[in-house]
Amino acid sequence: MTGGQATSEQTPGDKMGTFELPSVTANAGEEPSIGELIGAAPDSLQIKDVIVGTGATANAGSTLEVHYALMSYSNSVLVESSWRSNQTATFALSGVIPGWQEGIPGMKEGGRRLLIVPPALGYRDIGNGPIAPNETLVFVVDLIKVS
Repeated sequence: MTGGQATSEQTPGDKMGTFELPSVTANAGEEPSIGELIGAAPDSLQIKDVIVGTGATANAGSTLEVHYALMSYSNSVLVESSWRSNQTATFALSGVIPGWQEGIPGMKEGGRRLLIVPPALGYRDIGNGPIAPNETLVFVVDLIKVS
């Protein structure tokens, strides 16, 4: 986990420059605001705790209740927000995309985590509904309950 701003140098041919983790508001219980996406999308999973929770810890076998926002990296469009539908999501961690399976364990109830998920750990070259093939995904996840 990284608690600060992470940067990685641009690879030759990238058009957007150095990658920086976006800012995320730390207003617990409220829909987060995600700052500007700067630089080329990263090739590896990026994780940042925005709020460190104090409750039960998620592990690979957990069932989770979360609030989340999903933004596509390529165009900074908010694709989904459970806050906007006013309904949390509940699921087994083992049944979601690999980026969540790798990026959520260790998170505690009450926490807010930023995940930037490369296509290889997301929906790959297939896409999913409004998510284009080979899209990098930006998630902000509030962990409500672990069971």
